Amino acid sequence: MLKEKLKDYNVILASKSPRRQQFFKDLNIDFTIALKEVEEIYPTNLKGIEITDFLADLKSKPFANLSKNDIVITSDTIVWLDNQALGKPKDSEDAFKMLRALSGKRHEVITSVSIKSKNFQKIINDITVVSFKEISDDEINYYITNYKPFDKAGAYGIQEWIGHIAIDHLEGSFYNVVGLPVHKLYQELMNI
Repeated sequence: MLKEKLKDYNVILASKSPRRQQFFKDLNIDFTIALKEVEEIYPTNLKGIEITDFLADLKSKPFANLSKNDIVITSDTIVWLDNQALGKPKDSEDAFKMLRALSGKRHEVITSVSIKSKNFQKIINDITVVSFKEISDDEINYYITNYKPFDKAGAYGIQEWIGHIAIDHLEGSFYNVVGLPVHKLYQELMNI
């Protein structure tokens, strides 16, 4: 269905995330991957969705010379805990601090997606509330050592071991926590 809808477009996914790439394959979308380096810095006054909207848009800016059939899709995900954004951890120590902070608490996972063509740009977003049970230092260290979650916002992947043992409750889209609000993206692309 979506493949037919997009048959006249060149869909470009600007993400090195293997999870986002898999979602596009699962949606049966023909797409190419194009990566452009962007320094992911945002104004410090931004909060929550404002951060991910800003970064999704920022990642789309290098794609200024699109042809009329190009659609570029960029995305950003953060974990929002206690009025603070948790991005990707710098190292094991940073990952440990993030997971220790998430232990026993509720947080939001916020993802924004920019859909940009020569003639329009639309930014969509989604929020999922995730509750973690208390996790021990041993569990945190085991996860970091064996899963190396350095490419994941908040230092965890819901689809990995830590998600199986630590997530108590979820309000919203599971796929948004993995890194893409697939249901919303599908709807927007169907409406092009």
